[in-house]
This record gives sequence, structure tokens and C-alpha cells, in this order.
Amino acid sequence: MWPAYGISTLPTSGRPGADAWRRRFLLFLPSFFPFFLFLASSHSFIHSFGRKDNMTRAELSSWWQSAAAGATMLLFGMCSHAATAFPEKPITLVVGFPAGGGVDVVGRTIAQSLSTRIKTPVVVDNKAGASGAIAAQSVKRASPDGYTLLMAPTTSYVMSEKMIGAEAAGYEITKDFKPVATVGELPLVMLASKQSGIASYTDLSARARKDPGKLAYGSSGNGSTEHIVTEWFRQQAGVDLLHVPYRGSAPATADLFSGEIQIIVTTSPTALTNLATGRVTAVGVASAQRLPVMPDVPTFAEQGLPQFVAASVYAVLAPKGTPDSVVAALNAALNEALNDEATQRRFAQLGVQTVHSTPAQARELLQNESTKWERVVQPIRAAVR
Repeated sequence: MWPAYGISTLPTSGRPGADAWRRRFLLFLPSFFPFFLFLASSHSFIHSFGRKDNMTRAELSSWWQSAAAGATMLLFGMCSHAATAFPEKPITLVVGFPAGGGVDVVGRTIAQSLSTRIKTPVVVDNKAGASGAIAAQSVKRASPDGYTLLMAPTTSYVMSEKMIGAEAAGYEITKDFKPVATVGELPLVMLASKQSGIASYTDLSARARKDPGKLAYGSSGNGSTEHIVTEWFRQQAGVDLLHVPYRGSAPATADLFSGEIQIIVTTSPTALTNLATGRVTAVGVASAQRLPVMPDVPTFAEQGLPQFVAASVYAVLAPKGTPDSVVAALNAALNEALNDEATQRRFAQLGVQTVHSTPAQARELLQNESTKWERVVQPIRAAVR
């Protein structure tokens, strides 16, 4: 069942196109009943009109009332069909990052479960480049009908926009999009190279205070999530670190493995992959509680830095102007998809913390993220410029 609409699950033939047309026909069928009533009243009028004495004023008035009622019911039936027909065609979920990455994996997991819920294909379209801006601009320009959505790591989008400005980014995340749902949070983890000998926040703080500006951290570029979050850490901890920007996360990770840089901040799925190599150590997680996927790694709050809590928030966004009814339907289906056992199992493997939300709650969280990181980015932006 689809709770949002009360539409029963229809048996399928195994042919998506045929099933879509059959579902459309069955949904529209009730709309014809008022039309039959209208025809019946018309037939009564024609029959009466042919009588020798013709219709009385009362009979004519009664016919017009019946005709008006039939026409109104017909219109209502057609409108009801229009409201319940979504979706009538495949939905595209645009991902602004390469296939196989964290955003892509989360997007594909959601797309598969969502497709099962709505009995309609949800196709993932990777439009990688410009820190996700190409994808964001594409969805921003899309028709606001609910058939083109953005799988958005909103924290990253907010940071990028605040760092370079909305005009350069090509979007304004809180104004150009309509939040459908927040789906999860990826806690951030700080890793240190084995060669550095750093195994905790205490070790890191002591080294940084002994040799100010000598301890180097890597990022995938100025304004990236790694850059801004580590700068926020530096402000909270009161230490001087050297920023080394790279052209992407892969070369930064390679230098972390070799010991060229000593620290990097990354999402929990990437951290798990890197920890498996045995070439890095987890310094701490920037979350309120320890992560089930790495229970031996303490939070920074446990180590004396309670305010350093940061996560990469993931949400599904629609173009501005998408009807509220469509957003509500998608939100209901997404929340159902997040309850799917396979989705929860995959999220747990990735270290993703599932979030359920209404569209209003998703909008509020997006606005809070924008406000929070604006304050953090301002001094960083000034320093970079």
C-alpha cells in the first residue's frame, strides 16, 4: 500500500511500460462513472424532449441540476485521478559525484528501495564534477514535477556555496531547491598516518603545540568538507595546523598512507576502507556517540573537545516549485524505503545513521546547516582570499 494515497499495489506483468499503462487505466476508470451518470441524465432529457407535450419548467430545472451534478462529479473524478497518478514514469535521482563513492552508494541504496515502494523505476544519473555543482545546476533547471531529484550531501553543498559564493557555485541551496527528506548522516572521522605516531586527540594536540604549523592535514581542495571541518577543529582545539590542498581525495589519501601528511578528516565509509589497510589510525569520531561500526574509536567529546561534532548530512532535494502533494508522496515513500531491512543493513555497513523526517523538518535542518557553516566559513574564506 501507498499510505499517502491509499493506492493498492497492483499485480505486475513484468513489463514496466505495460504495467504503467495498466495502472494508469485502472486509476482513471472510476472517473468514468460520473460521466455515465451524465449520459443517463442526457438520455432522459432527449427522451422527454421528444414527448408531444415537451418538458415542464420543473422537469427542465431538474435535468439541469442533474447535468450540473454529473459534470461536477466528472471533473472531481478527473482531478482525483490526476492527484493519485504520480508517478507515471521513471524518476531520475541525480548524483553529483562519481560512481562507487559514498554519495553514489547511498543514492543507489535509496533508489533501489524507493523503486520497490512506488512500483516505478528510479534511475541514478551520475553528473560528477565541480564538487557536485554540475548536478545541482542540472536539477535546479529541471521541471519541478518530482521526476528529477538531487541526492545531496547538503553539508558539502552548503560549504562549497558559502566558500565561493552562490553566483560562482551556480545555485543557492536553501532557495533553489525544495527538501523532500533528510535520509541520513555520515559521521566524520579523523585519521592519522601510522608514521606520525598519533593515536589520539591528546597525541595530536601535544604534537601541534610542540611544533606549531608543522603538522600537516590534507583535503580535496580549498572549500572542501575536509578543509572546512578541519579548520573548525583547529579553531576548537586552539592549535596551528598546515593545510595541504589536493586535487581530489585520492592523492590526499595516498600521501596520508606514505606519511607526507599526518592528518585527514573523512566520512565513516571512507575511514573504514582506509583503516582496513592498516596504514592509518583513527584519532576520533566527530559524533555525539561512538559509531557501531567502529566501537573502539572514541568521540572527540570523550577526549576533551565536546563542541567538535560534525557530520555530512544527506538529503533528497527537488527543484523549487515542485507541488507540495508530490513532495509529500515522495517523502512518505522515502521514509518507508528507509525502514527497509536491506537499506538499514547497508547503511549500517557504511556507518550511515538513518534519519526520518517530514519535508518541513528537512527544510529546517538544511537552513540550520547553512547558518552553522556560514559562521565557520567566513574567516576561512577571508584567509584563503
